[in-house]
Amino acid sequence: MTINLQVTSAGTRESRLGSITGYAGDLHDLVRQSKCGTLQEKDRCFSQSSSCDAGCALNQLASISDVAVINHAPSGCTAGASTTIVHYTQLAAKRGIEYNTVFLGTDMDEADTIFGATEGLRQIISETYNRYKPKAIFVGTSCVSGIIGEDVDSVVAELSPELPIPLVPVHCEGFKSRVWASGFDAADHAVLTGIVKPPQNKKPVINFKNFNESARNEIIRIFANFGVEPFFFYANSTVEELSRLSEALATVSICGTLGTYLGNGLEQEYGVPYVRTINPLGVAGFEIWLREIGRVIHKQEEVEAYIERERAFYLPKIEAVKKELKGLRAVLGMGASFAFQVSRVLQELGIEVVWVASWHYDTKYDDNELPPYLDYLVKDNPNNLKVSVSDQQNFEILNILNTYKPDIYLARHPGTTVWAIKQGIAALFLGDEYKTFGYRGTLDFANTILDTIRNRSFEKNLAARITLPYSDWWYQQDNATFLKAEAK
Repeated sequence: MTINLQVTSAGTRESRLGSITGYAGDLHDLVRQSKCGTLQEKDRCFSQSSSCDAGCALNQLASISDVAVINHAPSGCTAGASTTIVHYTQLAAKRGIEYNTVFLGTDMDEADTIFGATEGLRQIISETYNRYKPKAIFVGTSCVSGIIGEDVDSVVAELSPELPIPLVPVHCEGFKSRVWASGFDAADHAVLTGIVKPPQNKKPVINFKNFNESARNEIIRIFANFGVEPFFFYANSTVEELSRLSEALATVSICGTLGTYLGNGLEQEYGVPYVRTINPLGVAGFEIWLREIGRVIHKQEEVEAYIERERAFYLPKIEAVKKELKGLRAVLGMGASFAFQVSRVLQELGIEVVWVASWHYDTKYDDNELPPYLDYLVKDNPNNLKVSVSDQQNFEILNILNTYKPDIYLARHPGTTVWAIKQGIAALFLGDEYKTFGYRGTLDFANTILDTIRNRSFEKNLAARITLPYSDWWYQQDNATFLKAEAK
């Protein structure tokens, strides 16, 4: 599917990628339906939780240094701005660099929803530039501004000639998509259309799209073996640096969900190869990923030499821990890419994955192909995994945990791990996207799981002293029956 950078909106994942948030079945059925085009969204009569794609979009853009993000929305929609700014201020402080981004809201009220608020938006944009002098301004839309038809594009077009910086609209109205990962694409679309410039010179740099760059120093050392440098974004990147994304030798991402739009967009528009392998998680993922990078940048010999050295050091240590993990059973609840790829890593370590709960599911990526991790799992997975697409629905997760009673529950969102612990089940929060990265990460991950299941006193004591809001009747329900009704 061609990415259209002549318009101001990326479109939703539902419309572009056939993404869904409701399914219960197994891996082989999910992939079969994806390939033949029969996979359909399922509806819920009750939904306990979710996230908003506007939050994903504006949070991503607010991680860029020295910009302004304006959320054209009621005050409540910008309530998370302070948390976002504190988070990225701390990330910048760890590197000893400055972070001066501002995150503002236009505080739309009842009068604005009746009479419109574009004039107020114009004034806020002008005042934001005059007061803060950012290097770029991103103007995000919201449910309210979208529903009443605020013409944000026209405001941006009128003001752009007056400002000496990029002024970019970000279409991320939450009501348009149930898949909050659509917000990642909205942010990428804004950067591709408003920030990135045509290349002047190719540089020995690999674009590295990630969340919080926690493995920054390690990856710099790894890439130095191949004569290239990584450029991490969006956190702690600058507008000037992002404008040169088109000059890189290749683009990679720590997460397929996070990287599909920008990676494919850069390849389409500027010929920057996007490495589409499974993610560099676990031993198999890391080696496949490195070898493809080596092929793209013509450094195959250097990559093979590095792999040989690292395998000799780490594999014996990993094998030793695997002996103690064999026979354990796990349930996962994560975003689409991590859910399936961490399940692969667990199986590499000899752990049985009894259920995978994916917060959403993409039937394809922006190159029109099945996500690589699914193709890999179907071909190399020893078992046909039980799968649900549950959009952070804790009431479904607890039913699954009660039914399968795993040794450990793993999630990338801490709200679900809390509920597992209340059931007395050991839980591990994988907030760091690099927790299973490469040989070192795989070894650390294996040892962390071992530590988690050996120290169970907290879970046992908490479960013995708490009453959960779920009845025996609920626990007896079949998870596959939650999603009978098809979306209208």
